Amino acid sequence: MIDGGALAALGGLFAAAFLAATLLPGGSELVFAGVLLAHPGLTLPALALAALGNTAGGMSTYLLARLVPRKELPPRLDFVRRRGSVVLLLSWAPVVGDALCAAAGVLRLPWAACLLWMALGKTARYAAIAWSMSAAA
Repeated sequence: MIDGGALAALGGLFAAAFLAATLLPGGSELVFAGVLLAHPGLTLPALALAALGNTAGGMSTYLLARLVPRKELPPRLDFVRRRGSVVLLLSWAPVVGDALCAAAGVLRLPWAACLLWMALGKTARYAAIAWSMSAAA
């Protein structure tokens, strides 16, 4: 059973991961690492909630960008247009990740493919952090 402190930490992690994946500034990696340090037995739930929250935040950016009226699309979207939804494997990257999610929405790329690639990239990033922390311990 998860105690109240651990539950609050996981809830805070989900919120931080969600907000970090929107156009708001901030990161969730330190929050994730802090939860793992404070509650090492909750690695899998923390990984799942961080990935879920971050993916949901990225998809919210994607969905909001779909609301942008389509006019002539700027040439800077060509990178995403040429590569398609697979480019969202990089949606975890600082600075460009949010822009990639927004570009996918503006381009109206298929939502299911965007969700898949975005979730894979974001989950892999958190898994790498968890692995590096366990390897250093």
